Amino acid sequence: MRKCLLLIALTAIILPTGVSAQQPRPSADFPKWEHVADTPQMGWSSWNCFATNINEDLIKATADAMVSLGLVDAGYIYLNLDDGWHGERDKKGFIQEDRTKFPSGMKALADYLHSKGLKLGIYSDAGDFTCACYAGSNGHEYQDAFTYAEWGVDYLKYDWCYAENINPIGAYTLMRNALGRAGRPIFFSMCEWGSNKPWEWAAEVGHSWRTTGDIGPSFGPIPVSYDEDGNPLWKPLSVLEIIELNEPLREYAGPGHWNDPDMLEVGNKGMVNGKWMAMTEAENRSHFTLWCMMAAPLILGNDLTTITPETLAIIKNKEMIAVDQDPLGIQGLRLKNENGLQYWFKPLEGGDWAFCVMNTGEADVPLSIDWQELEVNDRFSGRKTSFSKVNYAVRDIWKGVSAGNTLVKGKGSKRKQMVPKVLNVTVASHDVVAYRLTPVPTK
Repeated sequence: MRKCLLLIALTAIILPTGVSAQQPRPSADFPKWEHVADTPQMGWSSWNCFATNINEDLIKATADAMVSLGLVDAGYIYLNLDDGWHGERDKKGFIQEDRTKFPSGMKALADYLHSKGLKLGIYSDAGDFTCACYAGSNGHEYQDAFTYAEWGVDYLKYDWCYAENINPIGAYTLMRNALGRAGRPIFFSMCEWGSNKPWEWAAEVGHSWRTTGDIGPSFGPIPVSYDEDGNPLWKPLSVLEIIELNEPLREYAGPGHWNDPDMLEVGNKGMVNGKWMAMTEAENRSHFTLWCMMAAPLILGNDLTTITPETLAIIKNKEMIAVDQDPLGIQGLRLKNENGLQYWFKPLEGGDWAFCVMNTGEADVPLSIDWQELEVNDRFSGRKTSFSKVNYAVRDIWKGVSAGNTLVKGKGSKRKQMVPKVLNVTVASHDVVAYRLTPVPTK
């Protein structure tokens, strides 16, 4: 009823007496909110660890942990409720929170998070139901958007379950318009798993879009399991599988519109088809590094109330986070992928580069890095490394120490010249080495 009355009122305003209704109607489009996604979003989401088993006490405890652990100061500002917060719709169709799980209500929870320097994220679905079969937003887009705004929500993850016979461009544009009309800046995270190639059309619709299916707590591919009838069971994608899907899409990402290879599994564990799965510290470090190199959203998914010091050190590494949050917003380039080693470069502001080597093999690899064999001429960013001419200071990101320079003064007959310096390093199995290269000013 509210929609109908609103449309009648708008029609009365838009079509004054004597104006034909056959004239083109005004556009309902409303631009997405600007400057809420100048860098990839950072935060925490309930899904990977807790699925629908969420409640007010858990969320408040997580918020308190994000503050006390220094994660808010590190940039993790969104605390996102995923599927499972929903109650029923009222008689007018407005969504309610589950008051058994959230007895104080969503507005009070938003106020609590805001008082801690956090922002509240919420979840819905473009279909009739969410993936866990709660109420979706189909047919209630404007009602839901205005409700979120009234609650003080700052982020919406919008899923794609039960969306048969719905046009994805239309559905996501409709919710974008609704969020705009609601009047509160809300980050719009599109989650249709890359099914409709959103990178080709969603830059003006959402602030980020999923490029893959769901991630699981596994570095390498997860074996297929079968039901009693021999049918393959659903399984999540591994870190390496997701990298392969996201890597070719770098030209579509940038400030305000990000490729999203799904949430982080760093420090998480989970049951997949009856088997417990978790990653090693080395695998967690590789996972985090590659997400930063790909300028991906950094959305944590582990239990922060039981986090280990090793996991905390990974997700709080300021130098690695700075690579992800670099203002240029350029997704990294995979220069080489051979013999189980992946070589990645990411252009950074000020002429800097981020560089990493990830070892996907089962054995440690001693490596001599000859910089001039790794020259980059990146047509997308217009940047070149020019290792033969530019001397870079090399900073080991994970060790937090200097690793020398790419050029050094020669000896003997070459003492007046700057000659290449080889960097010798061992890359452990499933681990990564990462460096920041900063041009050295010429004297």
